[in-house]
Amino acid sequence: MYTVGEKIATREAYGKALAEFGATYDFAVLDADLAEATKTLYFKKAYPDRFIDCGIAEGNMIGIAAGIASTGRTVFASSFAMFAAGRAFEQVRNSVGYPHLNVKIGATHAGITVGEDGATHQCLEDLALMRTIPGMTVINPADAVEARAAVEYAIRTYGPFYLRFGRYAVPVINDPDTYTFTPGKGVLLREGGDVTIVATGIMVAMALEAAESLRAEGIDARVINIHTIKPIDKEILLAAARETGAIVTAEEHNIIGALGSAVAECVCEGCPCPVIRVGVNDTFGRSGKVPPLLEMYGLTPAHIGEAAKQAIAAKRAH
Repeated sequence: MYTVGEKIATREAYGKALAEFGATYDFAVLDADLAEATKTLYFKKAYPDRFIDCGIAEGNMIGIAAGIASTGRTVFASSFAMFAAGRAFEQVRNSVGYPHLNVKIGATHAGITVGEDGATHQCLEDLALMRTIPGMTVINPADAVEARAAVEYAIRTYGPFYLRFGRYAVPVINDPDTYTFTPGKGVLLREGGDVTIVATGIMVAMALEAAESLRAEGIDARVINIHTIKPIDKEILLAAARETGAIVTAEEHNIIGALGSAVAECVCEGCPCPVIRVGVNDTFGRSGKVPPLLEMYGLTPAHIGEAAKQAIAAKRAH
């Protein structure tokens, strides 16, 4: 299905997974007039009787999803992250989260890599928002293989989910023949004793690249993929803190409230060590081509590498 090294957007994998699993599982898919962009169009074409276009009314879409879920059905509701998590937050919290309904929010076009659509559509706050809702499982896949597996897990597991997908094509890092999605468990991608790089989403591939560059400088970096932001794998994080004594987090999100915050909270409570956060530094995005935007906002392997050196220096200073 996917080949290690090929580049594909996780939104593409999301749409194809819905169509694939629609043959096996009974669920409905709702969209907010964005099926071509969110890639739910694949499901719509295959199962038109189970697809509802709710129009540009995300709050209503979440309400409809909650209503359908209250009858015992599994429902996916899709839109851009800015509108699924932002505009519809109250409905997600009160109509889905509070009654703990079986609604899966498939949010695409998250982060800076939305590119030319600009700041109004570059959602950098969604993981933080969704993380605060009691009982919400929050997943941010690193590649197409992980995205497909996360979709099936969400279908098979009762309860509200927030699944974050991107517009930009990113490299496949997981072998589809051997990969297994284990919810709430971080994935150790690379051993290392000097520093740990904890990454999520598109930043995982960059973390691996950064680790390779650091090795050339004599720095041994451990790399962990945290695909499940909530519930987060405290065990793997505390082991990293104990064994390497320095941590860098990397996320395509505001450094406030998401992966960096979750890791810092865990480490501070269980095994304090320096934590340097790589992400968007509490600012809005802007319109532009993706590669220059990633450089501008410090979301590159080079920036991760520099943060790793800072974390090691802070460790030695103590």
